Amino acid sequence: MSSMNAALLTPGDYADAVATAVRAAAAYYGDGTTPLGDDEYDALVRAIETYEQAHPGEVLPDSPSGKVAAGAVVGDVPHTVPMLSLDNVFSAEELAQWASGLDRRLGRPVAAWCVEPKLDGLAVAARYRAGRLQQILTRGDGLAGEDISHAADAVLGLPAALTEPVDVELRGEVLLTHEQFEHANRIRTEHGAEPFAHPRSGAAGTLRAKDRPYRVELTFFAYGAVGLDEDLTHSALLERLAALGAHTAATTAAHPLRCATIEEVQQRIDEIVALRSALPFGIDGVVVKADAAVDQRDAGSGSRAPRWAVARKLAAEHKVTRLLDVEWNVGRTGIIAPRAVLEPVVIDGVTVTYATLHNPADITRRDLMINDQVFVYRAGDVIPRVEAPLTDQRTGDERPIAFPEVCPRCGDAIDREEQRWRCVRGRNCQVVASIGYAVGRDQLDIEGLGGTRVVQLVDAGLVTDLADLWTLTREQLLSLERMGDTSTDNLLAAIETARSRPLNRVFCALGVRGTGRTMSRRVAAHFGSMAAIRAADADTLATVDGIGPEKARVIVAELAELAPLLDKLAAHGVGTAVTEPQAPAVAVTEGPAAEDGAGTGPLAGEAVVVTGSMTGPLAALSRNEMNELVERAGGKASSSVSKRTTLLVAGEKAGSKRAKAEELGIRIVTPDEFAALLADHLPQV
Repeated sequence: MSSMNAALLTPGDYADAVATAVRAAAAYYGDGTTPLGDDEYDALVRAIETYEQAHPGEVLPDSPSGKVAAGAVVGDVPHTVPMLSLDNVFSAEELAQWASGLDRRLGRPVAAWCVEPKLDGLAVAARYRAGRLQQILTRGDGLAGEDISHAADAVLGLPAALTEPVDVELRGEVLLTHEQFEHANRIRTEHGAEPFAHPRSGAAGTLRAKDRPYRVELTFFAYGAVGLDEDLTHSALLERLAALGAHTAATTAAHPLRCATIEEVQQRIDEIVALRSALPFGIDGVVVKADAAVDQRDAGSGSRAPRWAVARKLAAEHKVTRLLDVEWNVGRTGIIAPRAVLEPVVIDGVTVTYATLHNPADITRRDLMINDQVFVYRAGDVIPRVEAPLTDQRTGDERPIAFPEVCPRCGDAIDREEQRWRCVRGRNCQVVASIGYAVGRDQLDIEGLGGTRVVQLVDAGLVTDLADLWTLTREQLLSLERMGDTSTDNLLAAIETARSRPLNRVFCALGVRGTGRTMSRRVAAHFGSMAAIRAADADTLATVDGIGPEKARVIVAELAELAPLLDKLAAHGVGTAVTEPQAPAVAVTEGPAAEDGAGTGPLAGEAVVVTGSMTGPLAALSRNEMNELVERAGGKASSSVSKRTTLLVAGEKAGSKRAKAEELGIRIVTPDEFAALLADHLPQV
């Protein structure tokens, strides 16, 4: 029904569409769940409205058109002033048409606009008397809401007392940030409860819940008020709310912005859309409001929405689709990873057919079944993941997910001691993948040894593990298909060069679980030799920054498993270089952190993130080589921007990381500026 062309709706289709929309709205505005994704619901309502415009005498009483919250909910506490919804537009063209219509209604151009994120949560009204919080209400049907004051202590950003003793009603959105959502689901599963399907359902359920044996925190963002100076512009009102102590979006990268023209409005919308995946909370659109109080008063409001504001809706990041199957794939270290096979669904312009399922325990915890309707989440370039099933939509056709009894690749036994299952053969189950990873550019960097060539060597029995590469002869290579004199000599030379790669590259090539390029650099710098790394126990390894006790135990077990390979590599002189161990780096906290023992160099004490395309002297460096450069200069390299970051190197198309750095007030430099700073540490060409 949701994909049906509105122009082709029959009277029967229309009645079905209304019934479907009412059920979806009741779930969405009730506990935050819904059998439809946002895009499908919006399309359904637009189809209903189009039909009703063509057949005004056939409008059903239950139709969601023109009703706050689609008429799905009611409350028992009257609002002082109606708490309305927003009309929606779905493109730049529709936004421009709406703005022109508002100009015509006013008989003059809108003086200015305010643009702010449309937060994906629940609208609430918080009443203060003499500056102290008295009551919190849901929006309900816009005329009356539900009293949820019992949840006040769990809502961050909604102070118990304002900075001034004023009588005011704050209006805003309560939501779960991404971090709060993950934390809430961990707590719920620990208490035997089903995880929330997505942040909105989590916020709705949490606000209404009473007497839980656990606490879930939420966050409030104020976007309006009743009872303050009625002549304030909207942007000035938001500043006033922040001054009173209420939390607003002003502290985020998607902060409200005053715009003079609709062209500037569209530019700001594009900026917020680009920031979307980096924001710590979900948004489902951007709100555009006439900023001046006089424009708002003259435009007035309809029964459902103000005429001076509109929501520019964005493609949903959450969608509902069907779980068709689960595939079990074996990684290069023997990890057996489940992958969801989905009924194709378009999320934010990308057709998604596969999604992440973390491990068997996660599948069990979420109570997933084949043929379930499931919520799928995708933000930016993040791999899509299945969040939760819609258990109330089950029809009886669902069936349990079959877990493998043996390794799906080689048929050997499965080690089930950890949450992430693993083939008992470990790397030997995927020797081609393990060697292919080891010889990659950021590890041993053996040019000419691509995936096809590795397969040839393994299939011919010439190579059974990484160390066998240093036993290859010219005659053996020449016997392979498409190997001539030149390619053979070049490959042998590249293998010989790789013999002397630095310790961090060799350690990274091993593919030890719990480590990667960054951690390999830290381990190599800490111990100085492969012999020292192998001799370290779990307690010693746990002292390396970022490892900790749990990961240290995994690394010790991995190194024990790799002992025969390490012995063979040492016999060939691979990974035997010894360097002077460096003093452990001091953890970087807020601001510059150069302290005694933190290392030396122009980046001493700095936590550095590199993003975007490098130019000038840095153009030829891979991201791993950039991180190695950072650490040679005394800094600490990281892949994500956080409060601990002190410096961002932002190249072309820096994107969301630059936006987050700007939001946090982190120092930002260009690649050329960074190259000049580290001139003495750049690799010699």
